[in-house]
Amino acid sequence: MKRVIDWIFTIPFILGFGLILGVFEIIARVARLFGLRPMEITMGIMQRLLLSLLRLTGTRLTVERSPAIEGRTGYILVSNHQSLFDVPIFGGLLFTNYPKYIAKRELGRWLPSVSFNLTHGGNAVIDRDDPRQALRAIKDLGRECQERSTAVVIFPEGTRSRDGQLGPFKPGGTATLFKAAPELAIVPTTIDGSWELLRHKMFPIPFGTKIRVNFGEPIARAADEDLDELMERARDEIDANLNRWRSA
Repeated sequence: MKRVIDWIFTIPFILGFGLILGVFEIIARVARLFGLRPMEITMGIMQRLLLSLLRLTGTRLTVERSPAIEGRTGYILVSNHQSLFDVPIFGGLLFTNYPKYIAKRELGRWLPSVSFNLTHGGNAVIDRDDPRQALRAIKDLGRECQERSTAVVIFPEGTRSRDGQLGPFKPGGTATLFKAAPELAIVPTTIDGSWELLRHKMFPIPFGTKIRVNFGEPIARAADEDLDELMERARDEIDANLNRWRSA
């Protein structure tokens, strides 16, 4: 019976999901003709619509956010990664921070709206087989985000967790980003539950999934900071949030 209920609500979600991506592909292309900011606003609206659409599947979103986090301000969000839905969740919740992402080049092709945004929306598309290109793209992204005061999200695990467990952090890309944007405060960011949306690869989406998000206190930067210590501090906070939620 549970699987039947999942499918009943998944079908309209998939239809709506595809429609939104298709329509906003056209809108984004038009908006980009007028500059990067109009496109960023367009993508923010799309991501908020996708968040609203998730309600069709009974998804519940609980957000904890430090009051020190301000709109229209650049940050480096160091986050765990559980699902492709993490991107619209962060984008919808941080609408006026216009968060940017680091994505593998395969996602820069053939996905309506998503691929166009990754390749033309100020993000970093990297080739995992070419470390020099990847680090150069991350460095350019950090500099651009600092200059424009936009947020940038990095997932130091390097890939999404299929079961919600926190994996080890890979320091290379994160350290490069920290160095490229030394003025951007670091926000430890935790997400939990979004992995369940893809438990069956969206066919179906489990009804009633509960997702929690925590945007921690921004960590101010310092000239003598230890980058490894910063990464460890962010990971410890993420791990503590996951344990707190799950033990509750």
